Amino acid sequence: MSQASKRKSAKTAAAPPDGCCDLPGADKLLLAPAELAEPLRPEDAELAMLAKALAHPVRILILRNLLRIGTCYFGRLADLLPVAASTASQHLSILKEAGLVRGEIDDQRPCYCVDLAQLRRLQHLLGDL
Repeated sequence: MSQASKRKSAKTAAAPPDGCCDLPGADKLLLAPAELAEPLRPEDAELAMLAKALAHPVRILILRNLLRIGTCYFGRLADLLPVAASTASQHLSILKEAGLVRGEIDDQRPCYCVDLAQLRRLQHLLGDL
């Protein structure tokens, strides 16, 4: 090993840690895994399902548009999105399955809005993370 490499290794080893590992509580990592482990909670499956429903930028955009506009007919909503109407429909189906969006037929046209109670539930679950 060259002298320069040895100096570089010594500096790297002597450098104080930075980032998340030097935060208070990092010493808890010395506990046994059974003592350290956070148990799986019943609501974790619900949070995962809601997070998966939001796991695409277009779905986030749909929610943002619906929150801004309120109730909106599908055609108008689809016009606001950077995807084809068929793709927008697929994204809306995922949001509806998760309960984040409600849809009903009004004069033979689908109309959508955000389910605010479910959105508050998502916020609560994220806050408890």
